[in-house]
Amino acid sequence: MSSLTLDTPDTAAQPPLAEAAELRELVGLSREQLAAALAEAGVPEKSRRMRGQQIWHWIYYRGVTSFEAMTTISKDMREQLATRFKISRPEIVTAQISSDGTRKWLLRLADGQEVESVFIPEEDRGTLCVSSQVGCTLNCRFCHTGTQRLVRNLTPAEIVGQVMMARDELGEWPSPPDGRQITNIVMMGMGEPLYNFENVKTALRIVMDAEGIALSKRRITLSTAGVVPMMARCGEELDVNLAVSLHAVRDEIRDEIVPLNRKYKIDELLSACRAYPGAKNARRITFEYVMLKDKNDSLDDARELVRLLRAYDIPAKVNLIPFNPWPGSPYECSTPEAVKAFSDYVFEHGISAPVRTPRGQDIMAACGQLKSASVKLKKSLRDEASAA
Repeated sequence: MSSLTLDTPDTAAQPPLAEAAELRELVGLSREQLAAALAEAGVPEKSRRMRGQQIWHWIYYRGVTSFEAMTTISKDMREQLATRFKISRPEIVTAQISSDGTRKWLLRLADGQEVESVFIPEEDRGTLCVSSQVGCTLNCRFCHTGTQRLVRNLTPAEIVGQVMMARDELGEWPSPPDGRQITNIVMMGMGEPLYNFENVKTALRIVMDAEGIALSKRRITLSTAGVVPMMARCGEELDVNLAVSLHAVRDEIRDEIVPLNRKYKIDELLSACRAYPGAKNARRITFEYVMLKDKNDSLDDARELVRLLRAYDIPAKVNLIPFNPWPGSPYECSTPEAVKAFSDYVFEHGISAPVRTPRGQDIMAACGQLKSASVKLKKSLRDEASAA
């Protein structure tokens, strides 16, 4: 096995391991970026491809977090790799488990910012909800995350890192013989994925890579509030399932609860859905529809929803989501009777419209409830101060 030759002949001049800030993160690099990083580190061209495959296997199939564990690579090379690179995870600040088995993690990133990830176990699947931004810029009025200002996009390392952290916590390295717990990923956490598309694309391609985590594109869903210009690219370049946060069937109502509608109206959004690459009966587009009392939950709304989906000829499934309340939210959840009547009407007209069972409400892990706990804490302290 050939040894690693670094650019600088004086090994004493290499940065010490303690200087972590000087080390380059390998998690989140595409295969091409990993090869380039190894080239910059002086790995000989004739062995670079093999080294890249070995490192990829150890990081994404075995889930190691240190070079010492890479036993198929020589000890000298492992030591020299450690002077150039690192393999990191986001820091778990808090980990909560709901009474229904849902898990939520508050994660601290290298710069101190925080995001949340949620794992939802079910009988036939386990879904990991992944964040794409710190905060959100959309300000959807029913969504708790939308009350937190957008701070920044997540990097590919921070997006993939959520998946790797969850697999650490669930003991999924390598995939257990009796089947995975994380069978599906949804980009439905904090943020709008299509406003961070390049980083999301890099991260999901890593997750889908057959020689690593190897999650099928059919088991990955990207949720958007309707960033119309990016939807076609998402289908063409990622070909994952699409979920659209519709939530209303009339522009005046959607303008209020999903402010992005003021830029991309329902007509433009549904036209983009109809044109989404790969959309067909076998791969329906999912429309998310949060049920808000006296706002979007009437039978007239149900009729208009059916009419629109038929008029645009979209192979569709509608997920009806009982509104998950949060402190200070301006809406109430529709009554069970209204939700059932809405669902029954849509089903009767040939469109699947299941009612999503709320999960993780007791730990604020349900749909629309994610928000950095540190932000919540700061607000509670401000409230206490103002009340004093």
